[in-house]
Amino acid sequence: MPDTPQPSFPRPGQTTEHSLSTPQGDLAYTATAGWQPLYENDKPIAQLFHVAYTVSGQEPATRPITFVFNGGPGAASAYLHMGALGPKRVAFNPDGSLPRPPVTVVDNGETWLGFTDLVFIDPLGTGFSRTQPNQDKSDQDKSDKGEKTRNQTDKSAENGEKPDPEQAKKFWEVERDLNALGEFIQGYLSRNHRWLSPVFIAGESYGGFRVAKLARKLQQDYGVGLCGAILISPVMEFELLWGSDYTLSGWATALPSMAAAAAHHGRLAEDTSPEAQAAQAETFVRETYLPFLAMGTLMAEPDRQRVYGQLADLVGLPLEVVQRHRGRIDISIFARELLRDQERILGLYDASVVAIDPFPDRLLSEGTDPTLEGLDRLFTGAINSHLRTTLGVETPLTYNLLSMDVFRAWRFLADTSPFKQGFVGSADDLRIGMTLNPHMQVYISHGIFDLVTPYFSSNFLANLMHLNPAIAANLTLRHFRGGHMFYTWESSRQQWQAEMKEFYQQAVA
Repeated sequence: MPDTPQPSFPRPGQTTEHSLSTPQGDLAYTATAGWQPLYENDKPIAQLFHVAYTVSGQEPATRPITFVFNGGPGAASAYLHMGALGPKRVAFNPDGSLPRPPVTVVDNGETWLGFTDLVFIDPLGTGFSRTQPNQDKSDQDKSDKGEKTRNQTDKSAENGEKPDPEQAKKFWEVERDLNALGEFIQGYLSRNHRWLSPVFIAGESYGGFRVAKLARKLQQDYGVGLCGAILISPVMEFELLWGSDYTLSGWATALPSMAAAAAHHGRLAEDTSPEAQAAQAETFVRETYLPFLAMGTLMAEPDRQRVYGQLADLVGLPLEVVQRHRGRIDISIFARELLRDQERILGLYDASVVAIDPFPDRLLSEGTDPTLEGLDRLFTGAINSHLRTTLGVETPLTYNLLSMDVFRAWRFLADTSPFKQGFVGSADDLRIGMTLNPHMQVYISHGIFDLVTPYFSSNFLANLMHLNPAIAANLTLRHFRGGHMFYTWESSRQQWQAEMKEFYQQAVA
């Protein structure tokens, strides 16, 4: 019999040497792109793709290392990798707006490599991360039937298909996903002799949810002490993101971002900055709006109309729109109505972004979100060019930038849970993680024009966490102009990078 063909996945990783000119001087670094296995019963069951950047000529044991991932769930790490933190990034217009095609990749003067090594992780089903193809270990492998099965498996892997879809779905659940990241981080520290390095974790959006949970789990279950946890445009408690007739906080958290956007677009009676208008809205929410929502029909009609008027003035909407929706302004309503007289809609992930309304005469907005769908062409082109050309990764696998299969299949509660309804939160895990390690620094940042994960939701939670005074100073909240990916704004990216450098210095001092 001929030799059994070797599985085509994973392919060998690549290690390359590079240099980068930054405002602080030239930076020589090593890039390692490849797959790291996850195990079950001591057998590899999946391979997580990652890209690690380490600065040359510095002692690894004393140099900080940061593990980075995005959210979704179902998003690869390309957004933070090629948008802000890595040595190369997508070129945006200075105000964060989308440039004309084709995509341009440039040296990133605001990379974090100057103060930390970086490891970008693609969770299973995203990027090039896949389950391990099934390989029978029995003697039947040597039969023609076995050879045929093996070759079919190899072909599936060559085409980027999931060899075992059911195995992949096991990872699309909160706890299994967190354990996969914990296993990866633990394995990476062991393989690369980095257990004595200052360790940080950073995640965006649902990745911020992961960071909050891992702030506890890594230290409690995996023995990984953290110097810092960085939450970027995070969602920590999902019930704060939308409201209903019977819940209050979901309506309140987006209002300051709406007010900031209204100021940005000049839709207010008085000229004011987005930051000042957002601050005014915060006070309105706490002192007037939440009590108004809680009163329901108990509030007298004149008082109700007074609140409607204040709300309309704050967020720049016509009074009749606010009255029609009884003071409950959904983010999609705001994005459609603020510039309706101009037949323009706003982006939900960045309300400073404006697009032509393709159906201005229809009752509801039926176009795509200009901030989410518009980004795909940029990051897909940038990450594929960077990995396959600059870093020399050779694989026929498709890079899954944002997998809707993962997103739709995601389970917030495991099959073993006695309860099947609702979401789980992460704020309690962050609180426990901060008490487990009272030296760990936490940094939460948002873009003030983000309507999907609004900055006020994190401010709201921070005030309800009742942190002990001994650790309260370890939590930093800082927000920037821009949207969900505020780092696409040149000024915000520069400010953020400067602040993060100070944050790392403080965290390892």
